[in-house]
Formats: sequence, structure tokens, C-alpha cells
Amino acid sequence: MTSVMLTGTAALMLLAEPMGHSLMLNMSDSLSIDRARVFDDAYPARAFAESIVHILLSLLPFGLLTILAAFAGSALIGGWSFSLKAVAFKSERLSPLKGMKRIFSANGLNELVKAIAKFVLVAAAAITWLWHCTDDLLLLGQQPIRPAISSALRISGHSFLIVSTTLILIAMVDVPFQLWNYNKKLRMTRREVRDEFKDTEGRPEVKAKIRGLQQQAAQRRMMEDVPHADVVVTNPTHFAVALKYTESSMRAPRVVAKGKNLIAARIREVAEQADVPLYSAPPLARALYASTKLGQEIPAGLYTAVAQVLAYIFRVRESLRGGADVPKPVLPDIDETRYT
Repeated sequence: MTSVMLTGTAALMLLAEPMGHSLMLNMSDSLSIDRARVFDDAYPARAFAESIVHILLSLLPFGLLTILAAFAGSALIGGWSFSLKAVAFKSERLSPLKGMKRIFSANGLNELVKAIAKFVLVAAAAITWLWHCTDDLLLLGQQPIRPAISSALRISGHSFLIVSTTLILIAMVDVPFQLWNYNKKLRMTRREVRDEFKDTEGRPEVKAKIRGLQQQAAQRRMMEDVPHADVVVTNPTHFAVALKYTESSMRAPRVVAKGKNLIAARIREVAEQADVPLYSAPPLARALYASTKLGQEIPAGLYTAVAQVLAYIFRVRESLRGGADVPKPVLPDIDETRYT
């Protein structure tokens, strides 16, 4: 509003002379009628339309400057914001109860105080200025029409300037307050921040449920691979790692299942049901559990130890087929500290 008033004042003071002259000519032409046109029934309507167009063209520069000032003022404060939702029909706006709440709210009281303050300042400045210009206003009736119109526009320009000066004082206080209040309303509460984080990253309980389902699915797939393993290396109770080795398709033995505590017990149970041999080697079981992932080949440092276990398992199978005595198990010698 202040920018529009200041721009309008400047435009009025600069364009007072040409606008006054143009309006005077239009008034003179409108009040003078040729005798030949007196009996033309269509002339009054046509003359009125031409007069309106002439007046609009005379005031066009002033109007364009004030419109540009309105857009520029909005851009300087916070930018332009166009939204059709603001003008859309909403039934709650017709509710008297909600209207009374808005009027008697803290924001309504604040706006009322500002409106009263603006009115008092503007009225005081306007009355003071008009009192000062009383003699000039009285002299307008004694001047010819053209100087009188120019003087009236000049006095109006000075009056707008005085009023706009008071609006600058109001804007210096109101604009920082409005910006502060706007930024305050944009702030989110701690609960809103938490809710937004949950909506963006996913709620913890949902993520935990998904992780649980994924773990259950992975365990089911893992248990399905245990019957196809060549050996299950155990702790014997706390850890269990199932190994599979196919010479034609694998470079090294691969871990097909692993677990500890309850999962290790389940792996041993499935292996016993499928007649997969269990091999008790606590250091090797702990090292395999700590250094490998499902579906991954064993590390190179454990090749010798695992090879000893697999060689023993293969010898046991050959012995059982041929009816020979089962060889005694060997305990692989590894540096467990490298893998735990």
C-alpha cells in the first residue's frame, strides 16, 4: 500500500499539468454541442462513450504506474504468490460462528489496533495538511478553469505525499512484524518434525516389521539350502555354519547357512533330518561365522582348515560305503583372532 501511495503521489505531481489540460479539454468538448447535433438522437450516447474513452486514456499513465508499483511492492517484500484456492468458494467462510472467532481472536485484535493506528496517523496528517492549505483551496474558485484544475491536482499530489509519508512510518513497523509473524507460522513444532521424519523415512514400527519379515524370508531360504550342504561346522552349540562345495562350479567352499544360538540349533536340527554331517570345530565355526556372509565363498585364510574338514567328511563317506572303519576326526589349526 505504501509503495502504491508513493508512486501514485509522484505520478500525480509529475502528470498533474498534462492530465489537467486533457481533462479540461474533455470537459469543454462535452459541454459544448453544435447546433447541427442537437437533433441527433444518437449523439449523446456517442459523445458520452468518447468522453469516457478520453478520460481513461488521460488517466492511463497514472494507472499503469500505480499497478506496476503494486506488483513491485509485493515482489520486494516476499515475492508474488498466485493461487486460485484463495478465491475458491468455501462454505465455512459463510459460517457466522467462525467469522466471530476470527474477529475476536488475537490476530483480529492485532489487526484492529493496527487499523486504528493507521487511521489516526493518516487522519491527523491529512487534517493538518488541509488546514495548512485552506487559503489555496479557497483560491481555486477564483481561478480560471485550466489553472484551477492544475492547482487542484498539484494540491492533491502534495496531500497524497503527506499521507504517504505517514504510511512509511507505519510500514517501517508493520513490515518487519509481518515478516516475523509469517516466518513464525512456517516453523514446525517438535511433533510436526517427528511426524514429517516418520512420513519421509518411514515409521520405526513399520520398518521394524519389514525387517522382521525380510529376516524370516531369508531364514526360510537359508533353511531350504541346509539339506544340500556338505557339512555343518558347529561350536558345537552356539554357532553353526553350513558349507557347500562343488568342484566343477565353485572355486572355493561357499557358506549356504549360518547362525548362532536358536538359529544355530535350527540349522543343526534340519541338517540331522537331512543326514548332513555335523562337524564340531569351535574355532573354525566362530571364524567362519564372523568372516563370511550368506552365499559368499570362505576367505583364503580358511582354505586349509575347511579343506581338512571336507576331506575328512569325504573319507567318512567312502568308509561307510566300503564298510571300512571310520577315521578319527581332526581338529583344524587356525588363528581365530584374525577372524573374530
